[in-house]
Amino acid sequence: MRTARRMGIATVAVYSEADRQAPHVKFADEAVLLGPPPSSQSYLLADKIIAVAKELGVDGIHPGYGFLSENAAFAEAVERAGITFIGPKTHAIEVMGSKLAAKETVKSYGVPMVPGVDEAITDVEAAKKVAQEVGFPILIKASAGGGGKGMRLVEHVGEFEEQMERAVSEAISAFGDGAVFIEKFVTSPRHIEIQVLADSHGNVVYLFERECSIQRRHQKVVEEAPSCVLTPELRKQMGNAAVQVAKSCDYLGAGTVEFLIDDQLNFYFLEMNTRLQVEHPITELISGVDLVEMQIRIARGEALPFTQDDLQIKGHALELRVYAEDPLDNFMPSVGRLERYRPPTGEGIRVDDGFTEGMDIPIYYDPMLAKLVTYGENREAAIRKMITAIEAFEVEGVATTLPFGKFVCQHEAFRSGKFDTNFVKLHYQPEMLQAAMKNEAQIAAALAKALWLKARTQLETPAPHLAEWWEKR
Repeated sequence: MRTARRMGIATVAVYSEADRQAPHVKFADEAVLLGPPPSSQSYLLADKIIAVAKELGVDGIHPGYGFLSENAAFAEAVERAGITFIGPKTHAIEVMGSKLAAKETVKSYGVPMVPGVDEAITDVEAAKKVAQEVGFPILIKASAGGGGKGMRLVEHVGEFEEQMERAVSEAISAFGDGAVFIEKFVTSPRHIEIQVLADSHGNVVYLFERECSIQRRHQKVVEEAPSCVLTPELRKQMGNAAVQVAKSCDYLGAGTVEFLIDDQLNFYFLEMNTRLQVEHPITELISGVDLVEMQIRIARGEALPFTQDDLQIKGHALELRVYAEDPLDNFMPSVGRLERYRPPTGEGIRVDDGFTEGMDIPIYYDPMLAKLVTYGENREAAIRKMITAIEAFEVEGVATTLPFGKFVCQHEAFRSGKFDTNFVKLHYQPEMLQAAMKNEAQIAAALAKALWLKARTQLETPAPHLAEWWEKR
């Protein structure tokens, strides 16, 4: 909405009753209530959203990065209603929305794939045989999956059947589709994604990479751009591969191609997200490109105003997803009222948030309060800025991932760049965070006492012009 306003475009917000006081509702030129808090009665009501858009004369719908953002039927319905869908065409959403279909589409373009089976499997015995051929450890993954749902790591054949049944059951529950497939588990994997932009004039570019390896439950918590392990040569190879993935489905707009990198820096195609990513701000900061503006311009039919050779990396950016979760309790959701909410400000600090002080954290949606982003001339400067920003971020009423973010930024594995998606498993225990927080509290108390003693001494020491009176006292 900030980008749209800068471009002279009026905006309409839609919201549920739970988000009545949300910043986006107040910021928009107009706002329309969709319904009660449950997303099935509000944000997932495609027909109602389109009806509202038609009633208000809206000519474009930006789907954001949740709910209906990767729903091919919604995109098609928007276009049928004579409204521009600010995103890719239906075909690309459908193809890349299925991991199996995506693999089938991409494999003829020379993009490296994780060893495994590129077809749906439901027969447990047949699947077990395939798993043994691929070699343990393996991953069972839901074809329609995302966000770690319907995914199971199987380290030996004895636990295969149980994990297979769990994966299928979870896939059906989450996506209504029990199709799963099997991939070799990549040892010490890093999660690297490439941002792409494609217009309707045949131009496709990549805007470099984001490192997204700091995760909990297969979901990202800390991201950075660029990655500290990619060489210029590898960056170019992965960027070109991402462009090929976009071309394979005739992509349009902003999208993200996700890869896994093993400990030998071999990379493998994982999936494509056919929408704007949560972590897009860090790419905007290092590239100088407003991705939302580009989405809007591409949807208008405009050509990209730059070529691949015009793009270059400048500086380094980090993002911490500030979730209302308790890192001392296995990152369980923390609901309640934001009694105090004061985001940090200053040069090199950007906060994209969806809450303000006094709001309640609802149980209905993703528990992310804000995206805390910092930018510096290099990685070390961006990390220092992030630590400072975390310390200045005031939140009371709910637990958050702010302390965990600080723990990550101060950890030697992260600072040295020698980490992978197993960071939490290998380096983090709640007791470590408790110890660090206790140590900080003790230091703060000691400092406060020292300052108080100094202040008391100063109060007891007479000013020079009162010295004679003090001696006669």
